[in-house]
Amino acid sequence: MSGFLPNEARRTLIALGERFRLARLARNESQDVLAQRLRISVPTLRAMERGNSSVQIGYWATALWALGRMEEMDAVCAGKRDLFAEAARERSIRDSVRKRACRGRTKHS
Repeated sequence: MSGFLPNEARRTLIALGERFRLARLARNESQDVLAQRLRISVPTLRAMERGNSSVQIGYWATALWALGRMEEMDAVCAGKRDLFAEAARERSIRDSVRKRACRGRTKHS
């Protein structure tokens, strides 16, 4: 592993690699077979399973795709939900629907 990597990030990558390994084993796939499916080398696959920080993110995206878990890739940098903003948006939509409904009644009454 090269460069500065905070301990928390290192632990997270190691845990990710372990979950990846367990997912492979649960599918009863050898490293050779999975590496061929991902079109990567077995040493790269081993590095992923060890949580090595030098593995390119594109390989992780391909691995998530192969495991049917692409939605997790999208969640990596997804913004946190702002419940107050969502509630305000919903109120605004309801208010505009009510206003249109009221205008429609006065025109046709």
